[in-house]
Amino acid sequence: MDSGILAIMIGISTILGFIALGALLWGIKTKQFEDYSKFLDGTQYDSEEALNEAVKMEQKRKEALKKREKNYSPPD
Repeated sequence: MDSGILAIMIGISTILGFIALGALLWGIKTKQFEDYSKFLDGTQYDSEEALNEAVKMEQKRKEALKKREKNYSPPD
């Protein structure tokens, strides 16, 4: 009895896997995942202040990583 339920579950999961694979391939074929202007459009509507703030935050992040690497010591 348990092997019958297991076979049904394997069959259904296989069918669902093929449906998901087909949907992925269809999306790739119809270019659903390509958005060439996404990043350019995103910065077009940002203010100069917001972009400068993003640059400052990126610099702070890099400095924090350098400081962490400098003070790093492996655990004993």
